[in-house]
Amino acid sequence: MTTQGKVYQNILQKIKAIIYNDGLQTGDKLPSERELSDRLNAGRSSIREALRSMEMLGLIETRRGEGTFIANARDHRLVEVIASFILKDTKSKEDLLETRKLIEKDILRVACERISDEYIDRLRTMMEHKDNSSDRDIFSTEFDTAFFRVIVSSTHNHLLMRLWAELADYHQTIWNQLTFRPTHYYEAMIHALVSRNQEAAINLLDKYEMKKTEE
Repeated sequence: MTTQGKVYQNILQKIKAIIYNDGLQTGDKLPSERELSDRLNAGRSSIREALRSMEMLGLIETRRGEGTFIANARDHRLVEVIASFILKDTKSKEDLLETRKLIEKDILRVACERISDEYIDRLRTMMEHKDNSSDRDIFSTEFDTAFFRVIVSSTHNHLLMRLWAELADYHQTIWNQLTFRPTHYYEAMIHALVSRNQEAAINLLDKYEMKKTEE
């Protein structure tokens, strides 16, 4: 596991311990970012990233002007099962990569059937912003994840969205991504979705699949 992954997982486990030890329940307010930083002796940027990931997974929710609160605990069992399995050993991490790829293929199949003009427009807007930026031809993990998140959202399958978010989040913290996905990959993916061509979309995913860095 990379140093970044170890730090990240350590912070998540400590925040979980605080929630348990403080007896926090659904609807209760979490300590502030500054307090968590002090209690965990961790940088605020690391705390912020951990909280962002927890919010993306639906574990917590941020209310503007009020703070961060524990979300509905009944929805956490899936996350707990996956989190307890991942990171045990190299085989588990390889299984994570394989499972993410399988799920993303299914996501593309469903998206090709369900994606609406609204989501196509979102993807095109993202590409317009990228085309007009100075880093147009530079691969960005953040852009790549945001792009596929829109595709996942277009399925309107909330369980699939939660499962993908968990796998993608752990994947990013464990491995560096060696794959360079050129701009035309995203343009071709949009075209495949518009034409509802499942085979073309999946072929693109296979051609530019994520790979792990050798440790």
